[in-house]
Amino acid sequence: MRAMTLSAPGGLDRLNLADASDPGQPGPGEVRVALHASSLNFHDYLVCSGKSPAADDRIPMADGAGVVEAVGEGVTEFSPGDHVVSVFFPDWQAGPAQVSDFRRVPGDGIDGFARDAVVLPSTAFTRAPRGWSHKEAATITTAGLTAWRALIVDAGLRAGDTVLLLGTGGVSIYALQIAHAMGAQVIVTSSSDEKLARARELGADHVINYRNEPQWGRKVLELTGGRGADIVVEVGGPGTLGQSIEAVRIGGHIALIGVLTGMGGEVPTAFLMAKQARLQGLIVGNRQEQQDFVRALEITGVRPIIDRTFSLDDLPNAFRHLESASHFGKIAVAW
Repeated sequence: MRAMTLSAPGGLDRLNLADASDPGQPGPGEVRVALHASSLNFHDYLVCSGKSPAADDRIPMADGAGVVEAVGEGVTEFSPGDHVVSVFFPDWQAGPAQVSDFRRVPGDGIDGFARDAVVLPSTAFTRAPRGWSHKEAATITTAGLTAWRALIVDAGLRAGDTVLLLGTGGVSIYALQIAHAMGAQVIVTSSSDEKLARARELGADHVINYRNEPQWGRKVLELTGGRGADIVVEVGGPGTLGQSIEAVRIGGHIALIGVLTGMGGEVPTAFLMAKQARLQGLIVGNRQEQQDFVRALEITGVRPIIDRTFSLDDLPNAFRHLESASHFGKIAVAW
């Protein structure tokens, strides 16, 4: 069996593909899954680049998709041959948020899915959407579920709402597809006119090039007749939060899911108070929410946008492609 491991203290040149011990057969309540794909997220990049240190020889990647090879005693939800996808928080099955760290997240606090096979409790997986490839399914675990929770679970998206999305990465493009499928009006920002044109093709109603419109919060107000966006999916963090607060409607919802511009900074508290907006942080979601998301994907026909696919042994270059910020949607790894 092969596994990609990350040597401490991290860095893309410290990712090594080597032979590893076979995980064996599943025990009671467990499943053995032959893994075939993963997808890249900013969180995985923080770990692999060494910006978020992990244990020596950690197997990276939070997302994993594959086929059930065997089931242990007592497992009734899955059978050999089922296509499955991992969950981000294997211990958070349902209900309100219960975690605030990554100690039990695959690829960070525990070994992840950059390997050929794994034996884990059956509750560490859900079914993949019917008819999806493994690399498509691997986009659900982190980016897809984050967008679903931000819009549907937390913000209660309704048809006719206006949604503002920052950028064209994995979460934002999934959010665009979900919001469009739910009958929302969508506004997308980017510094690339080419990416904005692609966003329009996916259903964006309005696009803003923030290099040409540095006060893009004001532009959102203009596009909405002064009302503002009902929901803002905020992936930037401190460098963009002020503009997001300006863009949101009075009493609206800002889903804070990213730190692309830094881990901390000044929050315009008086402005936020005046807007009477809800600013809610979130980290992905629970297993029940992922099951709901999979059903919605099958009903709506939404499929992920995959920018490029790399082989497992080329994982370092996949992350370098992520670093370039030239991608649109998700970057996949398949083997």
